Amino acid sequence: MRKGIHPESYRFVVFKDMSNNHMFLSRSCASTKETIKWEDGNEYPLIKLEISNTSHPFFTGKMQFIDTAGRIDKFKKKYQKKD
Repeated sequence: MRKGIHPESYRFVVFKDMSNNHMFLSRSCASTKETIKWEDGNEYPLIKLEISNTSHPFFTGKMQFIDTAGRIDKFKKKYQKKD
């Protein structure tokens, strides 16, 4: 690998799946301003995810419908047939 192109600020970060509130601790260099207290009593930066392996249909084997911002209703309203 080439030297000097990879970040060196890796630290422990908590990732939270917002669709099912599943959280896991991993290392990352992504920046965030939010923090959360983890199970070990330490406070870590928090990164919120829309979907993770615990909610993605490929990994769960079932379809889950997640409408995070009324996107379906907005789409239907925009493209509904006018009678």
